[in-house]
Amino acid sequence: MDTQFKHAMLPQATHDELARQKFVASLIRHTARNIAPGNQVVYETVAKPRFEQEHQRPPQNRHEIRQVMHQEPHYRWWSALKRTSQEMLWDAVNASVERQLPELIERAQNKGGKLGTLTLDPNFQIPAYQTAVDIHCMPGGYHSEFAESDVFVGALYDYGIYWYASGGLGPLNDDLGQSAVKNYLKPEYPDFQPKKILDMGCSVGHSTIPYVDAYPDAEVYAIDIGAPMLRYAHARAEALDKRVHFSQQNAEHTHFADESFDLVVSHILLHEMPKSAIQNMMHECYRLLTPGGMMIHIEARLYSHMDAYTAFIYDWETANNNEPFWSAMRDLDLGALVVEAGFDADKVIQKFVPNSAWQAKVFNDNSQNGKMSSRGTWFIVAAIK
Repeated sequence: MDTQFKHAMLPQATHDELARQKFVASLIRHTARNIAPGNQVVYETVAKPRFEQEHQRPPQNRHEIRQVMHQEPHYRWWSALKRTSQEMLWDAVNASVERQLPELIERAQNKGGKLGTLTLDPNFQIPAYQTAVDIHCMPGGYHSEFAESDVFVGALYDYGIYWYASGGLGPLNDDLGQSAVKNYLKPEYPDFQPKKILDMGCSVGHSTIPYVDAYPDAEVYAIDIGAPMLRYAHARAEALDKRVHFSQQNAEHTHFADESFDLVVSHILLHEMPKSAIQNMMHECYRLLTPGGMMIHIEARLYSHMDAYTAFIYDWETANNNEPFWSAMRDLDLGALVVEAGFDADKVIQKFVPNSAWQAKVFNDNSQNGKMSSRGTWFIVAAIK
């Protein structure tokens, strides 16, 4: 858990800070591995029989399962531990970031633009669906600014997401981009050589960098709504010697010209947006793609891929972890939205691809905690124009 790649922009922990971060990480793992499995035992042996006795039928969906499981002490204890450890994690990581923030800001400013570029919009309006809550309890969400030339939320996300995913996204937190490239694009479209690539909702560019490596002759662009995220992303990419052009834009309506890109991608972005925003984004992808171009959006599983109990466990994120659109997105027919945006139905692809492309074996997620990787696969919805 202390093997995150130490690039020049990554916050560094003191001995005591690291000890606390490791403690919280061990609490999260203990909760997932040793307490979470008891939920299904309680459901099968206590909660479900009680529901069946009362209603003369089994629970039919995640909502009915939640109704009966909320009465169970074991589930309530697991849920409280999961939420509390989540808050403890961000607090523990925050200590390292806050202590070094002036130095990180200065470091980001000194990175300049020797490779890529950074374009911010001082008049940019953050969408209300992002300002309403701190997404997944991360202080400041993806957009908040606390100082001049701030990089706080970017540094917090880069350092914190490694602990949040228990290292399962790799030393550079880049597994989504790696998996899209190595486990889908390269094997299935070996002759595809995009000249311009756009990553929507790039945050700090974790998943952007694999496209720079996979297509070295391409121009790679990345957009996000948060200026602190983008300042950090730009400095991080420069520190890793990767050329990316970052700009502050909304994926629903960008400033790029029609048919500007051969490949448009996003990585676990869809569940951070309401349906109307997803619809706008799909239309924007269609507008931006060249004829024959491709879009790929990578996510965790949808509810249509799950049994009712697993959907109930996943739904915890919406009910308890400041993920207001997590479940609404997983209820959508994404293929239908893609067709509605203008893509031909026979050019729409929905499939699973193996995850953990950053290592030889897949990241094992038996905890059913509804977080990050899921049974060794990512779900993609893609289309060719």
